[in-house]
Amino acid sequence: MTCTLYLLLTGILILSCKSKNHNYIVYYNRVNEIDSIYRMANQPEEAIKQYRKLFKRYNPKNQERIKEYETYIILAEQYHQNFGGKKSLYKLIPLLAPYEGSYKKYFGLYQKYEIDSSEVKQKITDWKKGLNKRLVDSFSIAFIRDQAEGRKNPQLMVKNDKINAQLLKWTFDNYGYPSMQKIGLIGNNGVFMPMHPLFSHMVDAEEYSYLKTKMLEYIKSGDCVPRDYANMVDRYSLQISKKGMVYGIYPSYDAMIDTVKVNRNRKSIGLPSFKHASKITKDYLKK
Repeated sequence: MTCTLYLLLTGILILSCKSKNHNYIVYYNRVNEIDSIYRMANQPEEAIKQYRKLFKRYNPKNQERIKEYETYIILAEQYHQNFGGKKSLYKLIPLLAPYEGSYKKYFGLYQKYEIDSSEVKQKITDWKKGLNKRLVDSFSIAFIRDQAEGRKNPQLMVKNDKINAQLLKWTFDNYGYPSMQKIGLIGNNGVFMPMHPLFSHMVDAEEYSYLKTKMLEYIKSGDCVPRDYANMVDRYSLQISKKGMVYGIYPSYDAMIDTVKVNRNRKSIGLPSFKHASKITKDYLKK
């Protein structure tokens, strides 16, 4: 009995350690592969099967546009396959919570699984209460500061970017990455807080190298989305080091791109290929 209990506890500990040490770049690349099965090869049932396996190994994300966890649940429901019922629907709520009102379109599905709309709303409220108030306050101010005078006053812009760079470093050191699960997407007084423009303004900062190194770590831990990191690095490579884009993310009409090399770079951080990303964007714009 004692031996059996010991082995059971050891197994749980090993599984826990594995979960904590998962590299989310592997997750993102697997999502891209599965999304291709569904989106480009038109094999939704195979995609459901592969997503189910993936979400048993990783806590799901729900990236903008690709929306892997939403897609999994919708497809599974459509093809009458088990997606985990209530447990999975509860897990979806905090992934939808940053996007104001996006949960409403799933009220029918929640009700089918005996989850009342008032319960969903309450969980959204609880999620908001669980955000880091200090960081929400700080970044609400930071995003207003970032756009002061439309970034048309060079001296003010440099000053504000320096303050925001210091805030980002302090946040990394004390709280980790300021993800949507920590600060949300809508700050105080309705301030919109997408991280990619803020980070793209860090390319002149003394803290750039530090932020770049830490952000890559946060991609691996699942806290930072690859696109935010790639956007910052691309802008630095284009405008500061003059070496050309690394990932092909930052908007530029005259940058020369080696597609094969850039696709390889994209995969190294979990981004889809150019062709796949283009298809995702086209499908998104159709909605």
